[in-house]
Amino acid sequence: MSRRKAREMAVQALFQLDFNAGVSNDEALNAVFSEREDINENTKLYAKSLVEGTYNNLAAIDDYISELSREWKIERMAGVDRNIARMAIYEMKYSNERLQPGVAINEAVELAKTFGTEDSSRFINGILGSIVKNNGLS
Repeated sequence: MSRRKAREMAVQALFQLDFNAGVSNDEALNAVFSEREDINENTKLYAKSLVEGTYNNLAAIDDYISELSREWKIERMAGVDRNIARMAIYEMKYSNERLQPGVAINEAVELAKTFGTEDSSRFINGILGSIVKNNGLS
């Protein structure tokens, strides 16, 4: 299983869910899965757990981002950046298999380099680092 591939697919599905009201988690994931041939069932299951976990905790995650990042309004963040940050926070704070902040931030920065703009990786690193520092996540 490739967790990196699972995260890539999860971010793509979360982006679809963010911008397409009425699309279900399964529809968004199936659309992403249909574009990839190189994925096994365990990778799909991990991607699904990331999407469902992030989506099921979305209100709490968004509140958490808003509360701890006064300078960055969630609705003003680029869609890709917003969903990468959401998923990283889910993995650090809400997942049953919580990631260490350094690992979660590194994975999020790599996703930002792949899917975001030239500035996305610095933005993601800054906002997640600030959240970790200000909330004492470890």
